[in-house]
Amino acid sequence: MANSFNNPTQIFGEDVTEEKGENARLSAFVGAIAVGDLVKSTLGPKGMDKILQSASTGEIMVTNDGATILKAIALDNAAAKVLVNISKVQDDVVGDGTTSVTVLAAELLREAEKLVEKKIHPQVIIDGYRIASRAALEALEASAVDNSADPVAFRKDLHAIARTTLSSKVLSQDRDQFANLACDAVLRLKGSTDLSHIQIIKKAGGKLSDSYLDEGFILDKSIGVNQPKRLEKAKILVANTGMDTDKVKIFGARVKVDSTGKLAELEKAEKEKMRAKVERIKAHGINCFVNRQLIYNWPEQLFTDAGIVSIEHADFDGIERLALVTGGEIASTFDHPDQVKLGHCDLIEEVIIGEDTLIKFSGVAAGQACTIVLRGATGQLLDEADRSLHDALAVLSQTVKEPKVTLGGGCAEMVMAKAVEHAAQNTTGKKQLAVDAFAQALKQLPIILADNAGLDSSDLVTRLRQAINKGLTSSGLDLLTPGGGIANMRELGVVESYKLKHAVVSSASEAAELLLRVDNIIRSAPRRRDRH
Repeated sequence: MANSFNNPTQIFGEDVTEEKGENARLSAFVGAIAVGDLVKSTLGPKGMDKILQSASTGEIMVTNDGATILKAIALDNAAAKVLVNISKVQDDVVGDGTTSVTVLAAELLREAEKLVEKKIHPQVIIDGYRIASRAALEALEASAVDNSADPVAFRKDLHAIARTTLSSKVLSQDRDQFANLACDAVLRLKGSTDLSHIQIIKKAGGKLSDSYLDEGFILDKSIGVNQPKRLEKAKILVANTGMDTDKVKIFGARVKVDSTGKLAELEKAEKEKMRAKVERIKAHGINCFVNRQLIYNWPEQLFTDAGIVSIEHADFDGIERLALVTGGEIASTFDHPDQVKLGHCDLIEEVIIGEDTLIKFSGVAAGQACTIVLRGATGQLLDEADRSLHDALAVLSQTVKEPKVTLGGGCAEMVMAKAVEHAAQNTTGKKQLAVDAFAQALKQLPIILADNAGLDSSDLVTRLRQAINKGLTSSGLDLLTPGGGIANMRELGVVESYKLKHAVVSSASEAAELLLRVDNIIRSAPRRRDRH
């Protein structure tokens, strides 16, 4: 019996490792804090970019987007993956604030680690963080402004939010122009958050400032040979069907004929099948046929003879979006024309962008549809510009739905920190230390903003705190003026979405709470495949 106590029962397999208690908690803290430290240098208008290179393909990506960086790197630490997930959710739900949410969660855990070292129980820290989070979000809501009743003021808010979002991106030099493009595109959606109506086309060449917004839809293809390059009052059939031959493809099949005449008969039969298919398509009463797959020479000639414009090999994303904006549906069979929904637009024409010929669909059924054409020197620059603009579009579309706005430049964080400190004074026991720790974590965001700008963060943040405590609740860090300073964020137009800030604080505090509860990490090896 005594021997069984000396050799406790082994319940895990050989390849399973386990970390318990303080070791597990320390592993979670270290992993999460390391992820926060990895991305915090990208935060703010003076944040730096990172080059990510794929080990397998050698492909290079240059970005400062937190979610993009974290998705691209392989992580082994379980807690680090939790922070990657909250960053991804922030990107999916709001579109921006991915770095902020990761850094805040890491700072909350850094403060929690200090409290755990003082023998404060994790559940006490969690209770304190909940009190602090509630106080912070109430202060944030109280400071938020809703100008949706005044279209001019609301447009100004949207423009300011777009400028703030783009300030930390590759588009910062031309942020006014791109903020206008983003506002124009989002306001066309008339309150919808469906960004599939906004298409972004990237064409290398020219400068970023050569980018522009075009009404309607642009397809990166060209019209068939000898067909009109301009078509008015278009009735469009969008399809995904084989237009080579309708023969049954059997691997390795052979056809034995005893004369060339028989071979000609086979070819003629195939052609007649294709002619019948084209006739079924023509029966829909269309004058434009857009196909996901290739259209071979013979059917293309039949379409040309019938006066139908044919467009082949459109990418799947392209035809899905085209069907959406023209009010049609993608068809694959053509036996029942009455059951096929056609797309409509006022004008189809070929346009030249840079060196390339594309097809523009104007006056589409979905009047809110538009295309933003991005120009730039390199593919990597265009990819990062695309990501940056998508962030701005996502934040603006969410702001149209939830129109409250708050101030950036560390202003909102310091206002929340002040409210949390006030809540700490009304909290008793060890929880008070946890509430204070939450306030310290919030203050780290303006400190990181100033550090990334190469400024004296301790001096600037102290002055900002004094201004907020004096009741100057619109004060924030002016990082664009040489030497920095404290300024009125509303006058500078440094405005951010309330929904974004709310999501950052609530997600970061929930992630910190989740990891604080951890007291055991079990890693199991991949299941072995048995060979029979």
